[in-house]
Amino acid sequence: MVTIKHLQVLDNYLLFIVFNDGCQKTIDFRQFIKDVAFTRPLLDPAYFKQVRIYENGRGIYWPNGYDACPDNLRYYLPAIETEQARVTVAEENESLMQTI
Repeated sequence: MVTIKHLQVLDNYLLFIVFNDGCQKTIDFRQFIKDVAFTRPLLDPAYFKQVRIYENGRGIYWPNGYDACPDNLRYYLPAIETEQARVTVAEENESLMQTI
């Protein structure tokens, strides 16, 4: 079962996610944010940053109830490559090595 271990909000509606299988992805969430009632709040960068991981790691969610499951995030959404994502991955890997 795939779970989310770490979540970091990056600029421009990007999310850096680390899964329990070691996969690390940066996902562009702009593709999901439309000017409709349910996702409109996410257009506000401050609101977008309120994303959280469910306690059991089985998804991410915003205060209005909008959420995404880890299986979709892990297996079906493409990762994007950005300089900010590369720096985040390097920092995350360094942090993980320090805990070993």
